[in-house]
Amino acid sequence: MSVQPEDRASPRETGKMRALDKIDRKILDVLQQDGRITMTELAERIGLSTTPIAERVKRLEREKVITGYYARVDPKALGLNLLVFVEIRLTSKSGEIFDQVKRALEWMPEVMECHLVSGDYDYLIKARITEMADYRRLLGQVLNRLPAAAESRSYVVMEELKETLYLPTA
Repeated sequence: MSVQPEDRASPRETGKMRALDKIDRKILDVLQQDGRITMTELAERIGLSTTPIAERVKRLEREKVITGYYARVDPKALGLNLLVFVEIRLTSKSGEIFDQVKRALEWMPEVMECHLVSGDYDYLIKARITEMADYRRLLGQVLNRLPAAAESRSYVVMEELKETLYLPTA
């Protein structure tokens, strides 16, 4: 049985990433600003013809440098009026416990981000919720019942000063 190209691990997954050249970085810069730009417009902005630009974009997608395209939605338009950060400290720090916590958090739609961190706490969680009652439910019924959860500390955001997904390409 032969291995199909889509079955092979990407360079990102194998840790053998190709270095990005100046043109790749320009492409990434423009696409981060406007993911809906046409290949023709992208080529004009970069200063190359459409075919090599399209080939580069396909390669960047295939190599999982570009991981997706999506619409940014105003959370308040969906009624998600509160942004909260929660630190969780665990009583046990085994690989099995970390796996259980990961599985438990993956299904929670309120959780936008979750990071295993160093320091006094083990996890830093970013969640968007509608109101304080939902936050109390999230904290009391869900986060504090995670496997080996010992303690949590929360920060309700009063004002968002900056939020960006833009990554510097230079």
